[in-house]
Amino acid sequence: MNTEIANLPVRSSTSAAERMRLYRKRRRGRMRTVRIQLHVTDIEALIRKGYLDHKSRDDRDAVEFPISSFVDDALTNQA
Repeated sequence: MNTEIANLPVRSSTSAAERMRLYRKRRRGRMRTVRIQLHVTDIEALIRKGYLDHKSRDDRDAVEFPISSFVDDALTNQA
């Protein structure tokens, strides 16, 4: 009997499975993910308008929420 295989740690899920699970959760919540390109001046505008802290300008994850907030504000104020 091969004991090497039996001693390997068992993963609960793969990263692909986790991504799919999160994707399905977003879809159920009627959320859509889009990729956009931002120019440096767009990020600077988010900082000037108070949506983003200047220290976080190069952090992709930190930029995500301010963009969402900006879009939400723009769409809410239009009505």
